[in-house]
Parts: sequence; structure tokens; C-alpha cells
Amino acid sequence: MSGDRSRFFTLNFLGFSTLIALADQAIKWLVQQSMAYGQSVEITSFFNWVHVWNKGAAFSLFADGGGWQRYFFIAIAVVVSAVLVKLIRDSRHRTEALAYAMILGGALGNVIDRMFRGYVVDYLDFHWQSWHWPAFNLADVFIVLGVIMILATGFRAEKSAGNNTK
Repeated sequence: MSGDRSRFFTLNFLGFSTLIALADQAIKWLVQQSMAYGQSVEITSFFNWVHVWNKGAAFSLFADGGGWQRYFFIAIAVVVSAVLVKLIRDSRHRTEALAYAMILGGALGNVIDRMFRGYVVDYLDFHWQSWHWPAFNLADVFIVLGVIMILATGFRAEKSAGNNTK
């Protein structure tokens, strides 16, 4: 790929990451402005719009860590974000770059929360009867979708490579 085209390719995906982070932050701001902490609004029989905070990692892991986890997760997010920018820049396929951009956008959305709020705002709550999946947010959705895309393209590439060796 030529230098100009490669730079354009990279900037497009970094722009998409920025849009994800901004959309996530906008929704979090709206949640905090319109709902009290802990408030829950039933949308359907299996979905609530909530206002909760996560001071830990995924599924509130380390949430009771006493504060060290905030800086630890910020540091990890900064390192991972730098790696993701490099992966986007070095990607040979758009699907791969899109997956990395989705993960980057989600990581940025959540690290902004950790840096400026000290916690991540979550607002999506899916449940069945009394069982609740841990609340999450748009940033988390994009991180998971990006990982799924990477796994799917990896398995597809592995399968086609296996077919070529037969």
C-alpha cells in the first residue's frame, strides 16, 4: 500500500475509533445527567436502562481494590491503545483494521471514564427473571464485537490456509 493511501486508511480507522469513544461518552453524560446513581428504568421484560458505576475491570473484577486498580487499568488501557494504533497502521485487511479500531474506540471510551471520573459508567442491563448479566456500555459492546471479528477472521484465515495445504 502506498504511503498516502496507508496514512488515509489509518486515519479513517482512527477517526472511527474516535467516533465510538465520543458516542460512548455522550451516552454516559446523558445517563449521568438524567438518572440518579443506582436508578433503573425497565424498557422491556428483559432489558433495563440503568445508572451504575464500575470501579473494577470486566464484571467488576477488582472493584473493591482500594483505588490502585484505577491507575493500573488506565496504564493497561494506554499501552493497549498504543498497540492497537500500531496494529491498525500495520493491518493489511480492512476487516482486521476495523476490528482493531472498534476495540480501540471502546478502550478509549472506558479509559476516559477512569481518568476523569474514577469509574466507568454502565447503563445497559440485560436480565432474565432474577438473573442479571453485569451492566455494560457502548464501549464494552464495541470491544466485544472487535474481538469477535478478530476471532472470526482468524478462524477463517486458518481454515483457508488449511485447505491450501491439502
